[in-house]
Amino acid sequence: MKALSKVTRSIKPAEVEKKWHLIDAEGMVVGRLAVVIANHLRGKHKPSFTPHVDCGDHVVVINADKVKFTGNKLKNKTYYKHTGYAGGIKEVTADKVLGGRFPERVLEKAVERMIPRGPLGRAQMRALHLYAGAEHPHGGTQPVALDVASMNRKNKVGA
Repeated sequence: MKALSKVTRSIKPAEVEKKWHLIDAEGMVVGRLAVVIANHLRGKHKPSFTPHVDCGDHVVVINADKVKFTGNKLKNKTYYKHTGYAGGIKEVTADKVLGGRFPERVLEKAVERMIPRGPLGRAQMRALHLYAGAEHPHGGTQPVALDVASMNRKNKVGA
């Protein structure tokens, strides 16, 4: 009789099976939602998770413009970027980004900062599809709806 193996099996890129998930972001808190999205993009929700392989799923997020912040973060949270020129640092508040032309960038940047930097992280970010409205062009893939609100309640301490 063979004893139990104490070796963790690494999955190969050819063995990865990618699924599609749909998340409705309306009324969700940005940080809590970004954690769930980042974990699904990396594949950490799967038992076959391998850190050096893109084994995550595709995530389609609708109503990304209707996310919310807790506390005073809507007015006080500041995003910075640099133009590349001397003294070229620019800042914008979260309120202006959400009310601007591309409101889904708030959620995109929150998720991007939770994904590893480098070629693997860029490949994982390509599986994220954000839309400000309720419509998306990925109906042919038949994405499965994820109930993120129940995931956040389940993971809270004392809930």
